[in-house]
Amino acid sequence: MFSTSSHQAAGLTRRNAVPPTRVIAVTSGKGGVGKTSVAVNLSMALAMAGRDVVLLDADLGLANVDVQLGLTPSRTLAHLLDGQCTLDELLLAAPRGLKVAPATSGTRRMAQLGSHEHAALINAFSGYRAPLDALVIDTAAGIAESVTLFSRAAHEVVVVVCDEPASITDAYALIKVLSREYGVGRFRVLTNMVSGERQGRELYQKILRVTDRFLDVVLDYFGAVPQDEDLRRAVRRQAAVVDAFPGSRAAQAFQRIARIADQWAVEPASAGHLAFMPGQAVGPAGVLEGISG
Repeated sequence: MFSTSSHQAAGLTRRNAVPPTRVIAVTSGKGGVGKTSVAVNLSMALAMAGRDVVLLDADLGLANVDVQLGLTPSRTLAHLLDGQCTLDELLLAAPRGLKVAPATSGTRRMAQLGSHEHAALINAFSGYRAPLDALVIDTAAGIAESVTLFSRAAHEVVVVVCDEPASITDAYALIKVLSREYGVGRFRVLTNMVSGERQGRELYQKILRVTDRFLDVVLDYFGAVPQDEDLRRAVRRQAAVVDAFPGSRAAQAFQRIARIADQWAVEPASAGHLAFMPGQAVGPAGVLEGISG
């Protein structure tokens, strides 16, 4: 977890009167690369470090954040859209203070929402008034409208990729669509299910060579999460590995990427399109001095 002194904890107070919320979309070009596990463990690692975090399950038709965390929601995003509950009533308490906005699984209607309904979900979070350091969005995989709209509406786009040809190809396709059609200029690449840091960086370099040649984007290396049996054990327990097995290799990797994400500056949303938490100030919001492992 993050090491902080008492004055550092007090340093969570922002430079601005209204604390900005860092909005992070976790996405992937294809399914099966561990995207939801990344979103769950990044969110949990931040929550365990004392951050106020909401995890939005935006894989609207095949949601499983609640399953991964052993939660049983009585309301979902469908109820929010239908006006049957408020956002505060929807949010579900997860371990370590994390809050989850659950979606539904196996519901065709939610998988086929239109742009107006996607916009309504984005706008719902703009009115959230409780303290919130980070909003993490677990999008669906691929290049469907919900993926592109939610990713463009975030401050940061994390692309999860593993060392498989289809994963690499589809990750590039996703970056290409978001860049050329939606104006997203920066991506954070997280390599998952690799043997270690070396393989993770080599995988990142494969994608970087192609994007540098064909796209006008900035591609940052976010980190590598290794193959780890403790991660599988945590999934079977319906728990985050950072909580269930904090000393494991996977948990330590997630703690490292959480420290990195905690230092990202909160950039203002570009004018002219829908954004989560619009109109927030620029600055190194939430940055703690001397964060260590």
